[in-house]
Amino acid sequence: MDTTRRRWQCSLALAFIVDPGVTALFTHPQPMVVPVSARARRAPGIRWLAFTVCLLIATQVSGANAALPGRVVADVRDRVAALERFHSLLVVHHGEPVIEHVVRGPGLDTPVNIKSLSKTVLATLVGIAIDRGVIRGAGQPVTELLGPRVPADAPAGLDAVTVGHLLSMQAGLERVSGAGYGAWVSSDNWVEYALSRPMVGEPGGRMRYSTGNTHVLSAALVEQTGRSTLALARDWLGEPLQITIPDWQRDPQGIHFGGNNMRLSPRALARFGEMIRQGGRYRGTRVVSEAWIRASWQPRGRSRFNNDQYGYGWFITDLSGHAAYYGWGFGGQMLYVVPERALTVVMTSDPTPPSSGTAYLRRLEDVVDGLLPHLASPQAARGD
Repeated sequence: MDTTRRRWQCSLALAFIVDPGVTALFTHPQPMVVPVSARARRAPGIRWLAFTVCLLIATQVSGANAALPGRVVADVRDRVAALERFHSLLVVHHGEPVIEHVVRGPGLDTPVNIKSLSKTVLATLVGIAIDRGVIRGAGQPVTELLGPRVPADAPAGLDAVTVGHLLSMQAGLERVSGAGYGAWVSSDNWVEYALSRPMVGEPGGRMRYSTGNTHVLSAALVEQTGRSTLALARDWLGEPLQITIPDWQRDPQGIHFGGNNMRLSPRALARFGEMIRQGGRYRGTRVVSEAWIRASWQPRGRSRFNNDQYGYGWFITDLSGHAAYYGWGFGGQMLYVVPERALTVVMTSDPTPPSSGTAYLRRLEDVVDGLLPHLASPQAARGD
């Protein structure tokens, strides 16, 4: 995300073609005594003219990262400032931050509770585990991965529940979110409690949003690797993305909460979103396979809360005619990725109850939707 450096490097390279003496002025340790070319001595002004022209050319070369119009930025700031719960906004276009704005609360570099947006991160960890052969695939039955963690009183039909069913919230188990959440997190064993709920639907059937599903997957990762979910997150995401992942809540057995209460800064979330937008790579390093991202973004169910489709840890919607993928945490912790517009947006809000739920979500979505007409597509930016 260093547009300025790239522009100056491009400018100096182009200037060198015009007159090598130009770059010498900026790179020699004693620029006042650097000899310049005969052409430059004959016309001293040519050095500065050449450099200025080349800088303008370089700016056009990097034009994909042009800033948003000031009026658009001002309008966005006014809109989010009017939202009582709103904390921060970070908009990244073509890999460059074009809006960085904090209304209230922690700054952009401070880790915050991202609530159920953790499910999107957890789903990516599962994808990496599949890439690495830790898990055979999304079709593997979860009971094969849990070993002794499967409760003795598990309901008939649990053996048919796969990793993919848990990720897409189609396990068929009775939910432990919503009205059942308090009893679940007050239990002595979260994994056993979630897996001992009655089957109220067929695996692969209707979407039933339940944080118990993703917590079971956190337990599966621990069982298969012998490492904590925190250690895996730091190794598989934190290190390649160069982001800080603080410790977060664990269940009574010491398993990190799989799907809630992770803490990441808005800048860390933006880097994660940009990696996903760019097909699973960050600065040339493969983090997760592009095939997993495609699988994660394939609609598999539909949320009864907002009627949007759902994949593996990602909600799926349409914004101004473009496919948009987002993670959603309680209170308005949001990560949007819109590949067709090379856009990643992070929003944080007050995570404490009560939350205005879907109504607030739609107001946040309107902010993202309003940006799209002002952003060039990746194809347009390349001149295709």
